[in-house]
Parts: sequence; structure tokens; C-alpha cells
Amino acid sequence: MGVAKLTNQNTILPDSKYALIERERRYLLANLPEGLTRADHHLQITDNYLTGTRLRIRKVRNPKTNKWIVKFSQKFAPDPTDFSRTIITNTYLNALEAEMLAVFEANEIRKNRYAFEFEGRKFSVDMFLGDLFGLVLAEISFETDEELDSFPKPAWALADVTNNEVFTGGRLSELTFAGIRKEVEQNGLIRSE
Repeated sequence: MGVAKLTNQNTILPDSKYALIERERRYLLANLPEGLTRADHHLQITDNYLTGTRLRIRKVRNPKTNKWIVKFSQKFAPDPTDFSRTIITNTYLNALEAEMLAVFEANEIRKNRYAFEFEGRKFSVDMFLGDLFGLVLAEISFETDEELDSFPKPAWALADVTNNEVFTGGRLSELTFAGIRKEVEQNGLIRSE
């Protein structure tokens, strides 16, 4: 008798008691919001999306301390038309584990993440580096669906891109800033006043 091959048809994905629901809105920005500068404290993030999977390895470095946090994550939207609600499962890695997983083919994103508070709400503002240099996105998280659904786009944001697949990490890892610009123009994400 041969070894059974795993396929999408014969593999069951049960709900995980360790998975969390993330509720987020994502906004396209022209630049860092007023009051925030590139020199302000930030975290340096490198995301490696394992090609063809829902998996990523995230390395977060605090430049002040030169300390790292490394997470192996699975993140996906259960409803492929709604990227505001995702399921995420994280496993924290030590240096050896991170090195062992680095052998997989992956698409990389690098960005600096800034904490930004506006009207009592905490945003994460990402200034992308490398092939995506010039892209700036802001994210905000919510505890409930009601908060998520009723939150208005901040005046300093160009567009709400939450449900545009191009602005998800996995897709961004396959693009360049020129590709993002083309997407913005083709889909009329920014309205001229």
C-alpha cells in the first residue's frame, strides 16, 4: 500500500482554538500623516510570504534595542470578498527556528511601522521600502464588527482599500510601486477634486 498524498480535496481544515479574528480597515495615504516624520520611533518589519501558501514569516526589529520578534503566521480571509475580517494564527520562533524556515521560497516586503494616534484611536502607519518604496498605508483594528462597519475614512486618507485584494500583504509581496500606481489609476481609487 502506498503513502496517501495530501490534496486540497482530502485535507480537512478544522477551526483552530488558537486562531484569532482580526478586524481591520486599511487606508491608502499620500505620505505620513501630519505630525509624524520618518525619524520618529518605528519598528522595522520584514514579511516573507511563502509562495503559493497562506503563510508568512514576520520579523519585527526595534531599532532602539536591536531586539527581534519572529512570528510564523497563517492569515486568510474566510470570505474572499471581505478582507476586513481575517483569521490569523501566530507561532513565535527563536533564532534557530527562524533560520530553518528561511529555506522556503518567499516574496518579501519590507516596511517601517509607526504608531499614530488620531481622535483617540490607534493606527499603524506603514511606510514601505524596497520595490514598494512610495507606498504608505494606515491600518486600524477593531474589537467588534459594529465598530469596524461604522468607522468613517479619516480625512487624511486618500482611499479605503480594505477590500481591495491588491493591498493585502500576500498580493503586495508580488508587486512594485509602479504596479500599485497602475492599480490606483485603473480603479479610480483616488478621486480628483
